[in-house]
Amino acid sequence: MRAEDDDAGGGEFVGARLDAGLRAARFASPPSADEFAAAVEPRNAPAVFRGVVKDWTASSRWDPRRGGLDYLRVWIDPSFYLYLAHMRRQWERYLVSEKVGPDVDVEAMMSSTGHVFYGDLRSHERAGANAAYLAPRFQVLVPFSKFMNSCKSYLRCPNASSDSPKAQEILKEPASSEEGCSSSLESCDQVYLAQVSILNTENKERCSLEVLKEDIQEPTFLRGKPFSSINIWMNRAHLRSSTHYDPHHNLLCVVAGCKKVTLWPPSSSPYLYPMPVYGEASNHSSVSIEEPDYSRYTRARYMKEYSERVILNCGDALFIPEGWYHQVDSDDLTIAINFWWKSRIMNEMLEHMDAYFLRRILSRLVDKEMNKMVQENSVSCSKGTTVCQPTDEESGGPEQLKQKQVNSDSSDKKDSPLQTLEPSTLQALYELISLVHNSAEMVSQNEITEPTSQDAYCKQSNGSKKIAADDSSLLEKDPIAKIILPLKPLELQSMLLAMARTFPRTLEALVLNMLGPIGAEILTRKFDEMDQQATKEQQSEFYKTFYSVFDDQYAAMDALLNGKEMFSFQVFQSVLRQYIGVHADRPK
Repeated sequence: MRAEDDDAGGGEFVGARLDAGLRAARFASPPSADEFAAAVEPRNAPAVFRGVVKDWTASSRWDPRRGGLDYLRVWIDPSFYLYLAHMRRQWERYLVSEKVGPDVDVEAMMSSTGHVFYGDLRSHERAGANAAYLAPRFQVLVPFSKFMNSCKSYLRCPNASSDSPKAQEILKEPASSEEGCSSSLESCDQVYLAQVSILNTENKERCSLEVLKEDIQEPTFLRGKPFSSINIWMNRAHLRSSTHYDPHHNLLCVVAGCKKVTLWPPSSSPYLYPMPVYGEASNHSSVSIEEPDYSRYTRARYMKEYSERVILNCGDALFIPEGWYHQVDSDDLTIAINFWWKSRIMNEMLEHMDAYFLRRILSRLVDKEMNKMVQENSVSCSKGTTVCQPTDEESGGPEQLKQKQVNSDSSDKKDSPLQTLEPSTLQALYELISLVHNSAEMVSQNEITEPTSQDAYCKQSNGSKKIAADDSSLLEKDPIAKIILPLKPLELQSMLLAMARTFPRTLEALVLNMLGPIGAEILTRKFDEMDQQATKEQQSEFYKTFYSVFDDQYAAMDALLNGKEMFSFQVFQSVLRQYIGVHADRPK
């Protein structure tokens, strides 16, 4: 199904720009543990397993629409068991054991934004998952039996609504299965039993529903995995979770109801605007799932094109690799179990290597963004029209450049450097000369001293934040870069040699005073491409001629290197903003 069909049907879809190798694999039957470890998990891409948990007791007995609420409550609440003892006598011995208290309070999430649960601590947070000083604001301890009662109430009156401001206060009121659709029960729409532990290797005291482990089984293909936790997720009314990623591999299993899961690979971070890495909700997207602000998050308008949505019904499971963003829509009365475990990469990553890997990864992301920026601009340049049209009428046009050079040269016309240039290269040369001359005239008219390359880069630094806000503007702000980008390496070489021999002072001014960061990057990349197509002797001859126009050759080299470093820093800023959610100023 196409992505645009989703709005109408709400079904599965695959975004047009999602790489085929990152799309979720589908399995009609579960793989073996060896197959999963060798072919599924290492892909670090999602996988859907149809019907893999349909044989669980949980899948057959927990369904709220088939008596599952009474079944779940009797496991947890012995007082309710006594009421149903004649129907559940075979469980009495287990239920009165020390494993189960008179009633169990479970940690829950409370939302101040209705059916949407965001990762922002100021909207809600998982009870007990944060520092104690936040507990008065976010902690919701819900008696499990009362939540079951509220779900039964919802079954009778699913269309009732509530505007209760504080669900946790209402849940403290007595709740009875005979009360029907009272306002106290309806307020539970704002409470989500999320990540309630059945198993937790780091904190066994938080396993408030450990007794339910009897109704689930470890999937055969996960056999031997060192689970960090197994959790239950249950909602009464339809709800939506915000877009986020988890730091562990995840197998999400639906045992009742239905979940629609939208997935994005970690490489889609720029379109999701992750919250700052230093924040309390750093694994969440900043973009609202209900009312995205595209004026503020401009790239977010393309996020759907890089996503995939899968639908999980009772018995289905979804493997969500660590770092994959996902946003989940849960139908009414949906129950799921998830397994979390550390990936092999994280298990084997030694702590003393963190700083090295951080630098390597940042460097790789910067290189990737630089290449992407130059390549995309190259394509747009080749499709576009000439950016800079000369305004100096006295300079004439490309043909007059030829004639002026020939008239001033005593050699034969055929030996004129300009005569050997292709028309498109000659046009580019004319535009560059016009830019330099027009800039010099403006400086002269305003009696302003020509800026040095360092001055120019300081100005670029001051405006780097503004430039970084829109990466595409980097090329737009450097007309010289836009002129030389479409030229083939050897065409650019011919043009620069012609400038060096015919307009040396213009070439000097261009490099020292007018070449911006992206222009320096593009020019030196062109140099590298020239070198690949030339012999050592040809390389030496070209650079000897090129640098001969500068009074200080080292100043020219510094201008190019400073420009490249400034461009790298601008891209580094972009990487921090897109992937880590932070801004950085250039070091003094």
